[in-house]
Amino acid sequence: MIRSRRQTVAPNFAMTDIPLTGKIARERIVMLDIPRPDRTVVDAFLALTDLAGTVSDAMDELGIHGAIPAAKLQPMLPGARMVGPVMTVRNIMQSVPPTLGAMARKSGQADIEAHNLAKPGDVLVIEGVEHISSLGGNSANVGKRQGEAGAIVDGATRDVATARSIGYPIWARGVSLMTGKWRVETVAINGPVQICGVPVNAGDLVVADDNGVCFIPQARIAEVLTRAQALSAGEEERNRDVAAGMSVVDIANKAYFKKIGH
Repeated sequence: MIRSRRQTVAPNFAMTDIPLTGKIARERIVMLDIPRPDRTVVDAFLALTDLAGTVSDAMDELGIHGAIPAAKLQPMLPGARMVGPVMTVRNIMQSVPPTLGAMARKSGQADIEAHNLAKPGDVLVIEGVEHISSLGGNSANVGKRQGEAGAIVDGATRDVATARSIGYPIWARGVSLMTGKWRVETVAINGPVQICGVPVNAGDLVVADDNGVCFIPQARIAEVLTRAQALSAGEEERNRDVAAGMSVVDIANKAYFKKIGH
């Protein structure tokens, strides 16, 4: 879905001492800094059994819509597990034909500003345009150098061999050789975005692995973690019972998971 570039949001100009790249108008940077959870929270999520699946189950029980299967957002680095606070970028299709932009070497893409503002452990989340790359090898290299945990792209990525070679995990709708440099315009940094139909805000927490991606609203991170830890403990207990030789009948009738509030 492409939304009007006229949409505006109130900017937050805390941390005004940060030097900016100038690649996007300052008023389009909604937040220069984002809320970030304590590192212990991130580590606690990473310790979960079956990371994204367990978090998805916890969100189901808590009535939170935010899980996206790997069938929609494909992992470009198989085996990667990622947890981190969200930094957002919103790209739309630009009006100038790509050939004119390419000949003039004039790009409206400004995800570099998000990399500039990123802190170690952040995750770049991009609302992009179908079949057009919103993140390539150069961006992956910068993101890796900045210490980012990785990136999510509702749209396409390219130069996946580069990202894999440096261990920068990306989840995307697909891969496309078509560059966004001459095709998309970045209209907001750290404003609200839609990722595969899920509303996402800067400062939310994203969890991802080979199974898919979960976006947890910032205000609900603690309760999702608590429920996910309980579910993970139940899974581990069941796995121990299987390994110990407990009968299938006993396993099927044992209560491994308590209801919420019990």
